[in-house]
This record gives sequence, C-alpha cells and structure tokens, in this order.
Amino acid sequence: MMEYIGATGKPVTFDEVPILDGIDFHFILSFAIDADTSGTPQNGNFTPYWSSQLTANSVSAIKSKHPNVKALASLSGWSIGSTPLRWYKPESNDVWVTNAFTSLKSIIETYHLDGIDIDYEIFPKHNESFSYCIGELITYLKNQSVITVATIAPYRLTTLPYIQLFDTYGDVIDYVNHQFYTDKVKTVEAYVEDFKQRATEFDKSKLLPSYEIDGRGIQGDLFFDALRNLEEDGVDINGIMIFSADASATTNSTSKFYYEQKSQEFLLNSTSVGF
Repeated sequence: MMEYIGATGKPVTFDEVPILDGIDFHFILSFAIDADTSGTPQNGNFTPYWSSQLTANSVSAIKSKHPNVKALASLSGWSIGSTPLRWYKPESNDVWVTNAFTSLKSIIETYHLDGIDIDYEIFPKHNESFSYCIGELITYLKNQSVITVATIAPYRLTTLPYIQLFDTYGDVIDYVNHQFYTDKVKTVEAYVEDFKQRATEFDKSKLLPSYEIDGRGIQGDLFFDALRNLEEDGVDINGIMIFSADASATTNSTSKFYYEQKSQEFLLNSTSVGF
C-alpha cells in the first residue's frame, strides 16, 4: 500500500490514516525538491518541502507504532507554490548525482526514511540526462544501504522518459506508481484496458493501480470493481497507490479514509497480492 502525504500544506498527520496489520504500508512524503522557493534549480541539492506536521519525530513514532510502515521521500512533484518544477539538464550529470546522494542521505537519515519516489513531471525535449542521473542515484543509494525501496510515478504525458529509466534501471526500481487518474478513464472497462496497456510498458509485477481521492479518473467503488475485474482476468494486484492522505483528511465525507481502509482490506483478501 502506497499513499502520498504532505503535498498540499493542509493539516494531516500519520496517526489519522488507518493502518492494518499484515500490509506493507508506505507513506510517500511530498516533496523533497532540488530547487529554492522561487523554483531555481539547486543542482541536486534537495530540501524537504512537505507539510510541517510531518516531522522526523512523527515518522519515527508511526514506524514504532506500526512496524509494517515505511516512509519515502518523493522527489520534485509538479510545482513549488505556483511555480512549475522541471527536470533540467545538469552541467555535469555526475556532480548532480553526487549532490543528490549527499543531500538525500542527510534527509533520509534525519527523517528515518526507507526510500525515495521519483515524481518529476515536466521535461524538456531532450531529457537523456534524466534516466542516467536518476538511475545512478537510486543505484548509489541502494548500494550504500541508504535506502531499501525505490518507486517511480509516471503519468500519461511523462511515460517515455520513465520507460527509458525503467528499461535501463528497472532492477533497482521496486514499484511503478503510475498515475492512472491522469489517463482520463472513468469506467471499469476502460480502467482495465488502461492498466493492461501500461503493463506492456513497465514490469506488470511492479505496476500498482492508483486512485485519486475526490479527483480525476475513475471514482468511488468503481475503482474496486476494476481491481476485481483485473484479478478475474488473471492480473496480480501487488499493491495500490492512493493520492492523497491530505485529501482524505480534509474531505467533508462522514467516512474519512474510506479508500485507504477498503484498499487495505482488498489487498488482505486478495489471492494475488505480493506484498
């Protein structure tokens, strides 16, 4: 189970989110950014910008309370404030990797994190440096035992650079948190076909179906109908990604965190789950 948390600045804490025993629950802190507050690139020097409620002590506390919890830092995201964030070509790829390793190692150790999630969403026409820089960064972090898990989060307009990354460095990438809610599919049948298409682009055993709370794409219990249809078609559901705990915490619904609860119950009852 993967859930993004802390991206909006809205008040949300780890303790609010239901966490069931028997589930590997990954909180994805959003975001660590290698740019200053005006969006100026910092050459791989990352700074945490997630919600101030998500402190290092709170990460440590939720992991102590629930040993099945892991925490990741998501890198970049769409924007900082109203300023879009773009992948940029570093003057030196190796200097960027070194800076990123050093700054992220500090953040990971400070916040008691287990891994990173890659969520760059805007790319220049020539982005060959992305695959090398990110792939080498993940490899270096894993080889030095700084992290144990790495995920990527492509969406419909960024599939190509992430396929290039996955094709070269797929052995160090554990899960693909594809943002299916950006694919503009709102029916069970369309979601099933969309998942199968993305499974041809990435390793299907690492590809997680995803859901956006009160957002785009398929909504409500149709999401779980789609998961059941995928299982009936022989697809193993090896996890679920949700965006985001911020939206669940601030919903006006009387059933807050409904999708987090039901997703975990689905995984626990699934015959195919690989967590």
